[in-house]
Amino acid sequence: MFSFTVAAIVFGVVFLAELPDKTALAGLMLGTRYRASYVFVGVAAAFAVHVTLAIAAGSVLGLLPHRLVQAIVGVLFLAGAAVLLLKKDDGEEEVRKPADQSFWKVSGAGFMLILVAEFGDLTQIMTANLAARYDDPLSVGVGAVLALWAVAGLGIVGGRTLMRYVPLRLITKVAALVMLALAGFSLYEAVAS
Repeated sequence: MFSFTVAAIVFGVVFLAELPDKTALAGLMLGTRYRASYVFVGVAAAFAVHVTLAIAAGSVLGLLPHRLVQAIVGVLFLAGAAVLLLKKDDGEEEVRKPADQSFWKVSGAGFMLILVAEFGDLTQIMTANLAARYDDPLSVGVGAVLALWAVAGLGIVGGRTLMRYVPLRLITKVAALVMLALAGFSLYEAVAS
């Protein structure tokens, strides 16, 4: 059964964690060079693949004993918070421009860029953790995909404007605090149950 609450929590956590990531910058770069709708289709397809893989990994974690899963999830959330708080700005990566700007070339470039750049990324690992924590693959998957699509859309269409009003450091710190809270809840459940 679909849970709007779980989907909303997952959306918030993944959105905040992905916003300061390289995806927004890559989307911004691609969106300034190519038709935004073409870029979005490729990026959205790549994120759907990533979330599917993360949900599958989280479902496997869900087969383990509850206390062990909560302890693992808690430690992974702590690690994710540490990564967010300690990571340095990478700067923009150069994106090779497709020879023509047809739908298939542009969406293919967006798909490949995100597929490669985001494989094993923090939000993919976080999505697996959330899938294990909530044991609700559909709600977690919908929340994660919508969050990733929202970040990609913001990056493609309005990344520069958002970054003018909301400092990247603030977004990163809020995401890290949310992850610390989730780590605390997970570790508490591991110890208390």
